[in-house]
Amino acid sequence: MHLSELSHPNQLQGLSTAELERLAVQIREKHLEVVSTSGGHLGPGLGVVELTLALYQTLNLDEDRIVWDVGHQAYPHKLLTGRYSNFHTLRQKGGVAGYLKRSESPFDHFGAGHASTSISAALGMALARDRRGESFRCVAVIGDGALTGGMALEAINHAGHLPNTRMLVVLNDNDMSISAPVGALSTHLNRMRLSKPVQFLSGNAEEAIRHLPFLHGELPAELRNLKESMRRLAVPKVGAVFEELGFTYVGPVDGHDIAEMVRTFQAAHRVDGPVLVHVATTKGKGYPYAEADQVGYHAQSAFDLASGKAYPSTKPKPASYSKVFGQTLVKICEHNPLVVGITAAMATGTGLDLLEKALPNQYFDVGIAEQHAVTMAAGMACEGLRPVVAIYSTFLQRAYDQLIHDVGIQKLPVIFVLDRAGIVGADGPTHQGQYDISYLRAVPNFTVMAPKDEAELQRMLVTSIAHDGPCAIRFPRGEGEGVPLMEEGWQPLEIGRAELLTNGDDLLIVAYGSMVAPAMATAGLLQEKGVRATVVNARFVRPLDTDLILPLARRIGRVVTMEEGSLAGGFGAAVVEACSDAEVLVPIFRIGIPDVLVDHASPDESKQSLGLTPTQMAHRILERFGVPLEADRVAGRQPLMA
Repeated sequence: MHLSELSHPNQLQGLSTAELERLAVQIREKHLEVVSTSGGHLGPGLGVVELTLALYQTLNLDEDRIVWDVGHQAYPHKLLTGRYSNFHTLRQKGGVAGYLKRSESPFDHFGAGHASTSISAALGMALARDRRGESFRCVAVIGDGALTGGMALEAINHAGHLPNTRMLVVLNDNDMSISAPVGALSTHLNRMRLSKPVQFLSGNAEEAIRHLPFLHGELPAELRNLKESMRRLAVPKVGAVFEELGFTYVGPVDGHDIAEMVRTFQAAHRVDGPVLVHVATTKGKGYPYAEADQVGYHAQSAFDLASGKAYPSTKPKPASYSKVFGQTLVKICEHNPLVVGITAAMATGTGLDLLEKALPNQYFDVGIAEQHAVTMAAGMACEGLRPVVAIYSTFLQRAYDQLIHDVGIQKLPVIFVLDRAGIVGADGPTHQGQYDISYLRAVPNFTVMAPKDEAELQRMLVTSIAHDGPCAIRFPRGEGEGVPLMEEGWQPLEIGRAELLTNGDDLLIVAYGSMVAPAMATAGLLQEKGVRATVVNARFVRPLDTDLILPLARRIGRVVTMEEGSLAGGFGAAVVEACSDAEVLVPIFRIGIPDVLVDHASPDESKQSLGLTPTQMAHRILERFGVPLEADRVAGRQPLMA
């Protein structure tokens, strides 16, 4: 069978190991072909090819439920569930999503773009199944990195207290950091522990002994100790932890040995209660460059398959905001040992890898544990440090209670740097950083700001560290505006002070962060139509510079706000509230992301769809306010007042 002929995962049932291994080769070939062309996550999917094939041969996916943690390890799953023919559209507008998506396929049983959710979801499905009197299987596949997330540990703790709830957790350990040696002894012990005689002895026999008349329902201490000793003999150290939490532990199993995994999964499905199968895999398996650099090839832009190198850019690009932040923080830390950087398993993505290399004693990686990162930073701030917590906008959502309860209420000087704020592109709705303006505006004692360019980012970072209270800085994904950076002598900004960029009598445009440059471009287009705009770089949404904005709004009489974030509760809403509170009753047109989920596409395509390009915004403004074109001015027609 060729992969292109496979339209349903149940077609894998009955195939020989040799046939499955041939499919594994084809999956890797297709995976590499598509990701090298269009970009995407590479290493995670390559590592779970055999695991996916073996697992699916033991499941009936018309009935059984499979929950993949995060989703970027599920490219083989997509290829096996009817998406081979259009897999070349991966992460493109209107194409196959880069993450799991319930609306995309009936086999995507649970959508996920953030880590550590799979065990909770699978347990919920299993409990619903039992309540409805059904019998399908529930499986969660989670990577060892995602197991550092507190939510995964909470779910394991809960599931272990439900001995009659059948579910399977597959731990995809692609780091080998918690793996005992994989070998013949391990394989033999796994088979022994999952065998029917041993399962019978550990359950039925124990129950029978308890009912002997002279024991009165109690198991003698000697027998309990013997049982415990035998159990520990058959379980590696890491497995003993899961066993203590109530799981039957099996592993480590070779994650590239299909036959052994099929046998293990079949046996695990027969066990009553929760089971964890520990599978050791190689991230990037089958592509030497990805195996050698598992971090670098976790995700890739388009690259040359033969050399493994990214295609060279046709023109030089400015440094990314992330890199500017990382370089600036290193310089600050060199002069101030009280400043430390904190990441939640995203050092490279946030630019904190530069701090890790330069000053490792001032760098902390807490794993995929955003809640812990925030509260740990609060504890550091209590003792005089200045922690800088660098987390993607979409991931900081996971620590909202900690932002309020542990930082905001206590007015602790913790600095939050929100990378990937706004529209991020091909990762889709789970990764769009469109909500942070709204959710941070409500947090007590916070100062919230966004730079118009990378030089202003440097000043905002200095401003935050000098401020005696919590601060948040948001900036977009990718390259900056290309402005010259300041090497030294950065001066802090005045908190809550905006910047007047241009003067005009027809329109006031108040822009925030990444929308300042498009606002200036929009003002230029309006100028060509005879409309003169005042443009303000707000810099701060909390506190808002009402001393500058309100008099301008009152004088000019027409206001446009621009933000790369959700309009609901966002920057524009802050301006509306301020004008209303001060009884400056003028028409305000808010431009931003409406109440929609922004699907996967390139950032430019998404902005085009949302009407956020300068040309579109200029047209929308003219249409909204009825501001006349130059021809109307010549004819003497007056502008319409909204």
